[in-house]
Amino acid sequence: MLLCVDVGNTNTGIGLFDDGTLVAQWRVETAHGRTYDEYAVLLRELFNLNGLPWPSVTASIISTVVPSVQFPIEELCRRYLKVNPLVVGPGIKTGMPILYENPREVGADRIVNAVAAFERYHQACIVVDFGTATTFDAVTPKGEYLGGVIAPGIMISADALYHHAAKLPRVDIVRPKNVIGKNTVASMQAGLVFGYAGLCDEIVTRMTRELDSPTRVVATGGLAPLIARESRTMEETDEMLTLYGLRIIYERNR
Repeated sequence: MLLCVDVGNTNTGIGLFDDGTLVAQWRVETAHGRTYDEYAVLLRELFNLNGLPWPSVTASIISTVVPSVQFPIEELCRRYLKVNPLVVGPGIKTGMPILYENPREVGADRIVNAVAAFERYHQACIVVDFGTATTFDAVTPKGEYLGGVIAPGIMISADALYHHAAKLPRVDIVRPKNVIGKNTVASMQAGLVFGYAGLCDEIVTRMTRELDSPTRVVATGGLAPLIARESRTMEETDEMLTLYGLRIIYERNR
């Protein structure tokens, strides 16, 4: 089985593939101080919850935007799973030319998402990833990573309101009944949910214009279903897109 690990700033996605089929997936908090022993305990418990044999992993691939977490995840693979992990980074075969001015600046997760989207659609596409930051990544009709947009994530914006406005509370990110809020919580939720849907639609519209080609738009990340429902431009949501991209890249490097 192939273990895929996508380490984000807030959450870490973990997927287990058996002969190309995703048989289990989990999302855990990204803990910067966690050791490889603690990761081993956590992973074993997740395996047990799903009735999976330990260890049943024969290969692994890691994508991370948090350098401090990379070493313990790699050591987990080496010490407990007895596999040498493949790490997405410079020199790895992605099958996708990177047109960024400095390819090393592009987050590994953004490249992985782009690879997965183009493999699925084989046309120009835009991936909107709702993570700690909200990222928009453009792929050309030829399958080249063109570039993208980085905006503050929804949770960052909500936390900023809470911390910098003395009378505003911390709120859950859920859809309010109306755009015009009748109380402070509903007003904040309207600004966050409908405001981000509008932000996404405007950025996607401008990116599509620059791509100047029929473009497929896919959203991923934990809040993708919520915002996509309010969006006019997002055609599909796939919270597992990054994990599928990791599997594709692993196969291209095997």
